[in-house]
Amino acid sequence: MNPVVSVIMPVRNGGAYLQAAVDSILEQSLGQLELILVDDHSDDRALDRISSGDRRIRVFKNAGQGVASAFNTGMKHASGTYIARMDADDVALPERLERQIEYLAGHPDIGICGACVEIFSDNGVADGNRRYQNWLNGCRSPDVIHREMFVESPLPNPTVLFRSQVLTTLGGYRDPAWPEDYDLFLRADSLGIRMGKPEGILLRWRDHDQRLTRTDKRYSLERFQAAKAHFLCHHRFVGEEPVVIWGAGPSGRLMHDLLQAEGRGVLGFLDVHPRRIGRKKRGLPVWPIDRIGRLQGGFVLVAVGAAGAREKIRHFMDEHGQVEGKQYLFVC
Repeated sequence: MNPVVSVIMPVRNGGAYLQAAVDSILEQSLGQLELILVDDHSDDRALDRISSGDRRIRVFKNAGQGVASAFNTGMKHASGTYIARMDADDVALPERLERQIEYLAGHPDIGICGACVEIFSDNGVADGNRRYQNWLNGCRSPDVIHREMFVESPLPNPTVLFRSQVLTTLGGYRDPAWPEDYDLFLRADSLGIRMGKPEGILLRWRDHDQRLTRTDKRYSLERFQAAKAHFLCHHRFVGEEPVVIWGAGPSGRLMHDLLQAEGRGVLGFLDVHPRRIGRKKRGLPVWPIDRIGRLQGGFVLVAVGAAGAREKIRHFMDEHGQVEGKQYLFVC
């Protein structure tokens, strides 16, 4: 009998965290699963210590190199109706897979199911990560996930569960010059594939110094912004409408440069800082925000990342009749 879910776990030097990650999948309330471990050229022998007594475990060598290739190698061997992603350093709560499948059964329009997370670390969790966790767990409905797609990746990669046909449509993960998971979710969004999450925390997401997000330059802020600029220009924007960037600071100027590299024109900047207003950045005017109602066209990209700024800007735009997603988007 084929499993209901194939869980694919790329492993490169899983070390002391691997056993807990594996156990958390084998102890799921949903028993009809297979766990596909893909060895991405490990040299720490952690995989050798995983018991092969459980027939649900299958181990393969990565045909290529890197986490995207490792997942795709596992995908070729998966036989489940659903395919789940899991990292070798996280801990899935016992009802994770069962709850996600129930969610997809109740939402046939949704193709990718994520989950709410608890970020944890041996060194404690900083305030920035707590705010990030709250934002992630607030992105649950398909409409909110679509709206927030260009702020950051609203689906934590190790939580996702795909309908297998959706993953086939997407062709698995690519290996782009930016994060492979964000690339996949942006591609899904551009194809109109809806994404959502059930209520409640279903995965404990471990933060530590050796995570790829801390060691690989493809996960840098600049690379995330490059992914946004590319998908904005080639998928989200309609026609040749020019762009106005809210925020003439470093984030706004970076977005300007990336948009220009993609061939998209920028009209100017909006800002609240009195020393920027009236001057020029990148040779373009910096206007006060009250110009918002007098702009001659132009889609507004909000590139302001200060804590609490998003809510204030959203309120301001609502007061001025600007519709999020149609006339402006947050990209930071």
